[in-house]
Amino acid sequence: MNKPIAFILLAAAAMTACGPRVPQLGKSSVDEVVDAMTLEEKARLVVGTGMAGFSGENAVVGETRNLVPGAAGTTYPIARLGIPSVVLADGPAGLRINPTREGDSQTYYCTHFPIGTLLASTWDQELVEKVGEAIGNEVLEYGTDVLLAPALNIHRNPLCGRNFEYYSEDPVVSGKIAAAYVRGVQSNGVGTSIKHFALNNQETNRMANDARVSQRALREIYLKGFEIVVKEADPWTVMSSYNYLNGVYTSENPELQSTMLRDEWGFRGMVMTDWFGGKDAVAQMIAGNDMLQPGTDKQYEMIVDGVKEGRLDEAVLDRNVKRILEMILRTPRFQGYRFSNKPDLEAHAAVTRRSATDGMVLLKNDDAALPLSETVKRIALFGCTSYDFIAGGTGSGNVNRAYTVSLLDGLKQAGYELDGGLKTDYEAHIEAENERNRPDTTNRYAMFLPRPRPTEMMIPAARLKSLAEANDAALITLGRTSGEFLDRKKADFELTREEKALLDDVCRVFHAAGKKVVVVLNIGGVIETASWKGCPDAILCAWQAGQEGGNSVADVLSGKASPSGKLTMTFPVRFSDAASSANFPIDVTANMDISNSGEKKNDVKNVDFTNYEEDIYVGYRYFDTFGKEVSYPFGYGLSYTTFEYADPEVKEEKDAYVVSLQVTNTGKHAGKEVVQLYVSAPDRAVANKPEKELKAFAKTRELQPGETQTVTLKLPKADLASFDAAASAWVVTPGSYDLLLGASSRDIRAKLAVEAAEAKVPVHDLLKPEGKIDLLERSGR
Repeated sequence: MNKPIAFILLAAAAMTACGPRVPQLGKSSVDEVVDAMTLEEKARLVVGTGMAGFSGENAVVGETRNLVPGAAGTTYPIARLGIPSVVLADGPAGLRINPTREGDSQTYYCTHFPIGTLLASTWDQELVEKVGEAIGNEVLEYGTDVLLAPALNIHRNPLCGRNFEYYSEDPVVSGKIAAAYVRGVQSNGVGTSIKHFALNNQETNRMANDARVSQRALREIYLKGFEIVVKEADPWTVMSSYNYLNGVYTSENPELQSTMLRDEWGFRGMVMTDWFGGKDAVAQMIAGNDMLQPGTDKQYEMIVDGVKEGRLDEAVLDRNVKRILEMILRTPRFQGYRFSNKPDLEAHAAVTRRSATDGMVLLKNDDAALPLSETVKRIALFGCTSYDFIAGGTGSGNVNRAYTVSLLDGLKQAGYELDGGLKTDYEAHIEAENERNRPDTTNRYAMFLPRPRPTEMMIPAARLKSLAEANDAALITLGRTSGEFLDRKKADFELTREEKALLDDVCRVFHAAGKKVVVVLNIGGVIETASWKGCPDAILCAWQAGQEGGNSVADVLSGKASPSGKLTMTFPVRFSDAASSANFPIDVTANMDISNSGEKKNDVKNVDFTNYEEDIYVGYRYFDTFGKEVSYPFGYGLSYTTFEYADPEVKEEKDAYVVSLQVTNTGKHAGKEVVQLYVSAPDRAVANKPEKELKAFAKTRELQPGETQTVTLKLPKADLASFDAAASAWVVTPGSYDLLLGASSRDIRAKLAVEAAEAKVPVHDLLKPEGKIDLLERSGR
């Protein structure tokens, strides 16, 4: 026998003696790996590795000390099959991990980028994609694999505690901005998880609330943004929400998680729960909710027992396991990426500083009060928030950052002189207020909850007069915090008595001295403005701009950057004017009921269940259709310059209309303009349709005075359709559709018309409400 043949035979004998070859992920096919797994291994893989100290009876902000301390969760490793553990981490405004580690002198700070509301207010998909690229780089370099973001639920009501994470009251804005964010993050070879799918529009009783919504409102409003992201950005994962939807937990609903998401929209990734979401692990597996996070022993046992007892087909479990393995194959950890733990935080700070200015919304600017004139050197800075600037929201949307630039520091770095006596007084007042509002350390959720803002400090009239004499202008910052677990109180929507008094007193005294007063809003969601907006000379809605917030605001106030943001939500005159105001939990006493141990209840309206009676009439769709007065309309935002729209035209292509127009900067400052394309249907009165609906938007480059840019907007013909629940189809009614080009929903600059042919696209008859919902109709009631 020759030596090569002998060697082969010996090797074969050795392999036989050692048993059959064990498939390895990445070397064998995924199907081979699944076939080689035991039932117990499959059950382990679909359930996360758990969270120390939490049993799963409550919803909490996730944390695991495995692999990347402070990350929200990990998947279960199976070494014999070459399956590693991968890391999942929060959150929308930047990566959230622990900044320090035991026995390690190095720090692991992340960049706090602008909140979702501000990013959306840029209306700039290219810019948001660049922010996503920077966030994704930190995800990669800190050794995480999937970012649990973006969050894109609809701003149904101004008081939702998580509106700061979300983008808009409009699904097109939400979907397009979220898609840009996903593309940016995933360009780094890491994944995203779009959330919360779906209808997580209130925090009150979020784990047990039943959102009761019509099929039409679901299709046109609440699910449309998710559909856009799935089709335009291919997110790696989707995160199911906590709540019930029309009587069924979203994570246990196959119509939502499989039929609509996969069969209709073509989603190719993996679905995971929100942390401790849902109740029945077997139902979740069947629904197509592939992974349960952060994972409990009880869930593991339910799945194993479900297969053994015949309640869960192992083929279904195999399907879910395969999707998880396909996700793991894409991750940096599986591919052996050697992360540095040293992303370029300085470069990313510059990204957040620049990006924030484009989303700040200039609400008022009488007599060109802004940018501050060259004669303004000394500024009297009022309001606790000026000295304690809010970077973003709390909970999983927070970021452990190295610093937050206050407005005081931002203005000082911009060359302004700030009154030192005011600074001393405010800092002492804030310290005393924070001590009074010290969190209850016995409450294990306290670290995640918003701390009450300091009550505003009252300033004696004589002191105000001397301040007006000594300074060139006054600046007042009003702040609001919010976060998950809690919805905002109605009182948080209004100005407090102390805030009103401060605003009135400063305006009266400084105006008497011939000095300007500017208000900066450091907020995460809508507040009341109608009653006081006539008082100051200028109002800048700065939102919450991340860790560089003070510098970004100073850039806008000084004129270094021109504000170009526009509102992605309506500011109502009164809270009661919002269409959902009667169907939202207002000032609920037990506002932090996060227990999920009891049975489904239907006792308390807006807590146990919430009827979405406003139907499709969310935000501007309601205010504009029903002729309601607003403080600031959807799409509104001023600039330091002015713009003219000219030469609008529309051309028809096979599947779309292409609209173009000329936008010219007619003012004296450089600036950017957001062009909004709305559609008004011919049968809106008969078919109960809104007066107008946003269908596309575009932002110009920075235009110099006198410069013109051609703006082009593409409107797919399919986007003219409305959903007909009776026919379970998207239907385009034949006739003449008005195409409205505007600077806001109430500032229409040009009108075109197109003739549309009849079209009908049937879809699955899904997600029906259990009972009748009394819906608001266009005709009113």
